[in-house]
Amino acid sequence: MTFKGKRIGFGLTGSHCTYHEVFPEIEKLVELGADVQPVVSFTMQQTNTRFGEGEEWIQRIEEVTKNKSIRTIVDAEPLGPKIPLDCMVIAPLTGNSLSKLANALTDSPVLMAAKATLRNSKPVVIAISTNDGLGLNGVNVMCLMATKNIYFVPYGQDDPIYKPNSLVAHMEHIPETILAALQGRQVQPVLKEKIQSKRD
Repeated sequence: MTFKGKRIGFGLTGSHCTYHEVFPEIEKLVELGADVQPVVSFTMQQTNTRFGEGEEWIQRIEEVTKNKSIRTIVDAEPLGPKIPLDCMVIAPLTGNSLSKLANALTDSPVLMAAKATLRNSKPVVIAISTNDGLGLNGVNVMCLMATKNIYFVPYGQDDPIYKPNSLVAHMEHIPETILAALQGRQVQPVLKEKIQSKRD
């Protein structure tokens, strides 16, 4: 299976420190022939950080994909009945949006796009980036891992010494996770060592 002719939604939430890992994967999907439809959260739209301004990131993803970003819940809803996706990706998926997705809350364009895709029994691929994946959000991670049509990009602890509850996906595995999800499979292994703490 290839990406040729596949319409892939790509949602970004507010883990600004991981955008630099995600964008090469978006570029790769486009190079492999996917039609990538960006969907951006309100947090991404409205927040400027030391990692860059939200509007600059949005402009960059639109240049790469050649598609205008979906920025509102209203504009994301038709991804269900009218203009369905083959797959919806959320990378990065923050702990905040993770908990909302697990509890069926739909208060952002990205979460609406995911809900619309699940409505069509199509796969949703998530790449988590959360400081409490092994803390309060652990129950939500496990809830989503047991949910039909939701697939995880392999993830691991990114700083087990100083941030023992933190989990971050290996963003370089996004393309292969999508291909597996399109075939109804979870890419394995799901749990992979991320990096060791370098602050000893």
